[in-house]
Amino acid sequence: MIKLFMLCVLVITSFTSLAEQGADKQPKDSVLLTVFLKHDQTKILDETQEILAKQGFFDSFPPKGVSVVSWYVMMGIGQVVTLEVPAHQVREVNLAIEKTAWKAFHTEFYSTYNLYPVYKEKLKNKAKVSYE
Repeated sequence: MIKLFMLCVLVITSFTSLAEQGADKQPKDSVLLTVFLKHDQTKILDETQEILAKQGFFDSFPPKGVSVVSWYVMMGIGQVVTLEVPAHQVREVNLAIEKTAWKAFHTEFYSTYNLYPVYKEKLKNKAKVSYE
């Protein structure tokens, strides 16, 4: 009976520790990469969408194994996409953009990191906004 109890305690604590590890953390072998897809104001939205479809953007981006963290429109600038990229796939992300997004957008890339875990204990307002 004691062995069964110990097994239950072990199982419960292992699941609890796994849940805590995943909060606000990314895998150690990945990087956050923010991509600016800047609007080309000489084109209307329909032209941009047509170029993206013709070049295979919606099939190729993001590459398999890369996760979208967020994808927003920054009015007057364009689209801002933050990706979680396994370090060995950074080249694939770059090639997917070069092959399928150029001509529709001007692009910029920025290494990014999550600063919220550093500041959340210092903030007076502890609420974290979530759009999910």
